[in-house]
Amino acid sequence: MTDEIAVEPAEASRRRPVRRRHGWVIFLRDIVVILLIAVLVSFLVKSFVVRSFYIPSGSMESTLLVKDRILVDELTPHWNGYHRGDVVVFKDPGGWLPPAPAQPPRPALVEAGEWFLTLVGIAAPDSDDHLVKRLIGLPGDHVVCCNSLGQLTVNGAPVDESAYLKQGVGDTRASGIPFDVTVPKNAIWVLGDNRTRSEDSRYHQDQPGGGFVPMGNIVGRAFLITWPFDRFGLVDGHYAVFNGVPEPKPQGRRRGGRRA
Repeated sequence: MTDEIAVEPAEASRRRPVRRRHGWVIFLRDIVVILLIAVLVSFLVKSFVVRSFYIPSGSMESTLLVKDRILVDELTPHWNGYHRGDVVVFKDPGGWLPPAPAQPPRPALVEAGEWFLTLVGIAAPDSDDHLVKRLIGLPGDHVVCCNSLGQLTVNGAPVDESAYLKQGVGDTRASGIPFDVTVPKNAIWVLGDNRTRSEDSRYHQDQPGGGFVPMGNIVGRAFLITWPFDRFGLVDGHYAVFNGVPEPKPQGRRRGGRRA
């Protein structure tokens, strides 16, 4: 009995380090698996569901302010289309933004930190080559500015934009730049809410795209301000403003009609 009691602790002491090492291997394996799953989920969410962007200019004041962070819904517009009043984020159609300077490689730790902040909606690393504006005209819409009251009209119906429009001092018109356009198929016409500081569709009518944004360039619809925290809340589409706009006669009904 004495020999057996003396041998058992010795065997246990030889086995414990093996168990500890095996436990650390399992722990590290689980951490790697969790990180890989998180990266995959983040990639899928960013690619197909929601993305984060920051606001670099005052073109959408007072709906969106400089340095706001927003979340953009990429998924639901594929089901029910876009609507007049949507605040949309889109990739530069070409020539709307100055060329971005080349960025040097960054340390892996910085990349990992940015990935986490992007996941929670604070960082927005790919905002520099995108723009955010309000959708005013859908395919087939005839958009004109301005009528005798200084309002823009869509398909002949005047639109009262006072709910979101930030006008220049002493200027009551919806736009200081006149325009008369019919939106082509698979494109939209966009304007900033702060018309005196927004280089939107009006400023690119002489370019090959005519100032229109191809549907394929649209990332999605902005729906939530996530940062700073004191501005946390939904992005208002003011859809009621466009309730009186009729469907365009030439093309009839199409994807993305009026929204109440």
